[in-house]
Amino acid sequence: MLTVDHKKRRVQWAKDHKNDDFTHTIFTDESSFQLFRNTVRRWTKTPNNELKVVPKNRQKVHVWGAISMKGVLSCHTFRCNLDGPYYVYILKNYLLPAVRRQFRRHWRLQQDNDPKHTSNICQQFIDKNIPQLLEWPSNSPDVNPVENLWSIVKRNVEKSKPSNIDELELFLAEEFKNIDIDTKKLCNVDEKQMFVSY
Repeated sequence: MLTVDHKKRRVQWAKDHKNDDFTHTIFTDESSFQLFRNTVRRWTKTPNNELKVVPKNRQKVHVWGAISMKGVLSCHTFRCNLDGPYYVYILKNYLLPAVRRQFRRHWRLQQDNDPKHTSNICQQFIDKNIPQLLEWPSNSPDVNPVENLWSIVKRNVEKSKPSNIDELELFLAEEFKNIDIDTKKLCNVDEKQMFVSY
């Protein structure tokens, strides 16, 4: 739930950045993809015979992704718990190579205020390797266009019906690799749309 202070900060952030040029901004986020989510609805002639597979131990794959106005920039799947050192590993091996190919040195990074992102090891890496960091208001996932990407990918992967964790990770990689241009346009940052919620 958003507090009054959260809302004020979000509005102030929008005012401060309403004239920004987001063409060189890299938006990033992490999400978890669960095996057997069972959220896709479908018609059936025998609803009483439909079985939902619900495992006792829900297995999941975590994904870090980065997009810009040019579309999906990079993604990385992993199964371990994300901590500061592993986040630095992702930035070093997945973000920087992709960004430098497309933007060279003129870009800025968006990330949320997760403690892993603001840890000392991450801050040291960012200070040395990231040209500019976009400040981000707390509790504002709806402002990040990556959220649109997660929603689309989750539904498409679920429709593929992965039967085990390896298939889930494989389908995720394929979905990101084959994401179509319309989805890229959907995830692009439209500066006017970005501030509609304010």
